[in-house]
Amino acid sequence: MNNKIIFFRNFGLKHWIEMFNKMHFFTKTRDIYTFDEIWFLEHYPIFTQGLLNKRNITTSNDNILHDIPVVTTDRGGQITYHGPGQQILYFLIDLKRRKVTIRDLINIMHNLIIETLDYFSIKSNVKKNSPGVYINNKKICSLGLRVKKGFTLHGLSLNVHMDLTPFNYIHPCGDVDMKMTQIKEFNTFLTLKDIRLILIKKLSQLLNVSIIEKKF
Repeated sequence: MNNKIIFFRNFGLKHWIEMFNKMHFFTKTRDIYTFDEIWFLEHYPIFTQGLLNKRNITTSNDNILHDIPVVTTDRGGQITYHGPGQQILYFLIDLKRRKVTIRDLINIMHNLIIETLDYFSIKSNVKKNSPGVYINNKKICSLGLRVKKGFTLHGLSLNVHMDLTPFNYIHPCGDVDMKMTQIKEFNTFLTLKDIRLILIKKLSQLLNVSIIEKKF
């Protein structure tokens, strides 16, 4: 197996449940010959609750919050919002074969976003004991992973050019004081395509691999 190659797919705008099922099917059916993949996509508006979500943060599973569905998922973390204009990356990685720990992968994800933002002259940082990437104490990128039999699922969401209003209906990541931000507030001209091109370039460098697009 060539560990120097990771495939990426750009799915565009998709319903959350479709991609959740697709991601789990990929993980369930992969074997030692399956290349790792990183999926780029956006979701239609939805709130997702991680395994650490507290019941007093928002409504329970399957309820509708301001006409936006609320679902419980199997990733780590608490509640967040996904919507068009947010670049999501799902990391479908074999940790053992790639010889990285989950902590290594989280560090890579943090560095990926920091270096991508820095490319566009946007300075950001991480916080101790608070996964994600921040600008002026506002969160611009959220992380949530699941490891199943040594394979990772889920990943990160980077706010690019979206309606941030739904974040006001929840306590993002379980923090009552959390405020969100996005790339649009620092550069109004950048598109998801612009960001995606640099993310792919930085992923190649950080993972020391060739990132190759996989056609459907």
